[in-house]
Amino acid sequence: MATYFDTVKKSYADVPVTGEGVDTSAFLEATEGLVKLFDLLGSSAFSVVQNDMNGNIKKIRERLLSTGPDLSGTLEKLVANEGKPGDKKRTATEGLMWLLRGLDFTAQALRRSRNDKSEELAASFTKAYETSLRPHHSFVVRPIFSLAMKACPFRKDFYAKLGSPPEKVDEELERWLSALEKIVKQLQDFYM
Repeated sequence: MATYFDTVKKSYADVPVTGEGVDTSAFLEATEGLVKLFDLLGSSAFSVVQNDMNGNIKKIRERLLSTGPDLSGTLEKLVANEGKPGDKKRTATEGLMWLLRGLDFTAQALRRSRNDKSEELAASFTKAYETSLRPHHSFVVRPIFSLAMKACPFRKDFYAKLGSPPEKVDEELERWLSALEKIVKQLQDFYM
């Protein structure tokens, strides 16, 4: 049977990471797949998260298309070259920073869920929010995300939507999630 991971254009596990950095185009394709993962949570409350991520994907893609692979072929090159003299704004760099925070949030939530099979998604996502996005959100945005966390489906329902058999889903999720965590860590280190 098909799983969610069979439906995405690119898995994070297939995103090239070289000495020059994370391939921008492949990263964006994989991230578009991640945005669709929120559809499986089945709540319109996550549309805020999806819209934010899609907006940041668009900023990064526009930079890639306008400057080409020589200057933006990896995310690290994109950030380094966007800050050159003459660039008044760092739109793609800021978009990547916020996208990275959203990816970290998602990775932390799914890792918690995978590691503690008794924890419901609402708890996994809430705890991940506290350590990833909440410190960067204003008091106006926090209640919106709090509502989204409460709208998470039951764990068993979400995992059923990821596909079957469960063993295949678990194997593919671990491969995808480990690669996502590696990319997030590399980019966090780069930003610091």
